[in-house]
Order: sequence, then structure tokens, then C-alpha cells
Amino acid sequence: MTKRQMALLACATAVVASGLGAAAPSAAGWRVHRVQPGESIQKVVDAAKPGDTVLLSPGLYHESVTITTSDLTLRGMNADSAVIVPDPASGSACAKAGNGICVTGTEGKRVERVTVRSLTLKNFTKNGLWASRTDRLKVQGVTAERNGQWGLAQERSVHGVFSHNIAERNGDAGLFVANTVDREEGAQDSKSMMISDNRLLGNRIGVTVRRLRNLTVQHNEVTGNCTGVFVVGDESAPRAGALSVRRNHVYANNKLCPKTARLPFLQGTGIVLTGTEKTLVTKNRVEDNVGTSPLSGGIVLFKSFVGALNERNEIRDNVVRRNGPSDLANRDTGKGNTFKGNQCSVSEPAGMC
Repeated sequence: MTKRQMALLACATAVVASGLGAAAPSAAGWRVHRVQPGESIQKVVDAAKPGDTVLLSPGLYHESVTITTSDLTLRGMNADSAVIVPDPASGSACAKAGNGICVTGTEGKRVERVTVRSLTLKNFTKNGLWASRTDRLKVQGVTAERNGQWGLAQERSVHGVFSHNIAERNGDAGLFVANTVDREEGAQDSKSMMISDNRLLGNRIGVTVRRLRNLTVQHNEVTGNCTGVFVVGDESAPRAGALSVRRNHVYANNKLCPKTARLPFLQGTGIVLTGTEKTLVTKNRVEDNVGTSPLSGGIVLFKSFVGALNERNEIRDNVVRRNGPSDLANRDTGKGNTFKGNQCSVSEPAGMC
């Protein structure tokens, strides 16, 4: 355990023992600020300094929270104890946008080293957590459920870590990461973003990775969605790709979702790549994803919906079983895509199993 971790643990212990809302100082000068249900999380976040922790006592909080201070931690005791839901009367920009927690930097300066941990965000009309222009954001042990668009979402950010979260029954993706959402740009280098050990259940899409490079999606459980993992690219330069999807369990993503302006109806897709390059899909278990959508199947390569092709992607050493209409499907004319060492029964075209 590092000195800083020991100091924060001592602070948290002191605050819990005191039962008071006042901040407890640490030997290193960091402070832990305790918030009780009915008190304003935002006021405490605004008063906190870099290095501080805002600790939520168990209970229900009607609020949206904006974090713009670097090196700040917002956390509950555990994901079930501190629950944040909308406040219809709130006038903050985060609340007006329909989000639960907003972690936002500026065009000239990213907000750095923010941690959001061990709490629940639910019933927001847009996103449970929305992050933009961040560096080294950590979202860990958070439950995001029944939010209107994305459970946990990030754009224009680098070095992010999303781990051990649960995203359930959100309107679009349970976990969404992208270069940007409001303009057309080439793929962004995420600088080793990590999406790991999450449970993504009953969303429209489990994980969406859109127009990004240099990240890893690993050890996630993805089930009950319309599509499990969706890696999205297009004709922009640099192209999306140079990333890995590995050691995930993607199964029974058979919910039916209607078509949109950009996509056909979705059902029964495990992992799909559209318009990407140099992506490694390896050592995943992809099972029982069955549907009749153009994207249905276990692991599917499909040209993007602006016509960009997949190129030089490697699909290897996966266990792909009982998917329909096929376990592996290359429905693309892009060059250099390879399928090797996969355990499967049916492929398009034949001969890849």
C-alpha cells in the first residue's frame, strides 16, 4: 500500500468514526469530506482541493454533480450504498443535459486523475456518467442502470480506466467511448485506455468503441444486450483500430432493438467490427448469439454504414459456438483480414472454422 493510500484510509476511518460531516485532514494534507443524504454533493465537490476525497454516506441523493477539479475522488462506501438519481429542480448544466455525473475539462486543459468509485447512477434521461476532455479518469465499481442513453460514457479523453462496473438496461450502450460525439473527425489515440472486468447487461449495446485507437477491451461479461461489443470505424483518417478485444465472455446477446437512422435493427450479435483496421480479437468466448439482423452472428466483420471496409484485422484463438446464422462471418470485401485458430462450427464464407 502506498503512503497516499494509507493516508486516505486513515482519513476515511477518522471521518466514519467521528460521524461528523466536517473534513478530516491527513498527515499528508489531503482531506476526506463526508456527505450525508440531503446535503449537497456539489457544494462539497466545489470546496474540495486537488488530492481530496468526497465520501458519500449510504443513502439516496437527488442531484447531478459536475467535477472540474483535478486529482479528486468521489466515492461511496460501496456501489449499492450511495445512489444518485435526478433532481428535476436542478438548474446545473449537467442536470439540464440529463446526466448524473459530469467530469469535464476544457479545450485547453484536460481535467486529470479524477476517480469515481463505488456508487450507483440511475434513471437519468441521458447518461449516468459523462466525461469529456479528461486524462487518467478512473471509473471503478460504479453501477449505471436505466439511463436514457449511455450508462458510462467518455469522449476526447486519454488514459481512461473503466473497470469492475455494472451497466444495465441503459437506452443505448452500457459503456460508450469515442473520439468525439459532436463532429466528424479521425480516430483519436486513447493512449492505452482500459475497459476491463465490467458486467454489461440488457443494454442496446454492451460496449461501443467508436473512432478510437490504442485501447484494450478485456475480461468483460457481456450478455442480454442486442449487440455485445461494437467497434466502429469509418472513412476518416486516421482510421479506427490498432486495439485489442480479448478474453471477454460475450453470450446470448439476443434482445431485439429497432433500426435507427444509422443502423439496421440489432439482434444476436456477439462482437462486430465495422470500418476498422489492425484490430486483434483474441481468446474470447462468444456463445449463443442468434438473430436475423445483417449484423447477427458470433464475430462479424461488416463494412461501415458509410462504406468503409475492415482491413488487416486478426481474429484468432477464440471459442465461438452456437451463434446464428454463423459463428464467424466476414461480410466485407476489405483486404488482409485473417481468421486463425478459432474453435467454431459454421462460418461465412465456409472454411474459416
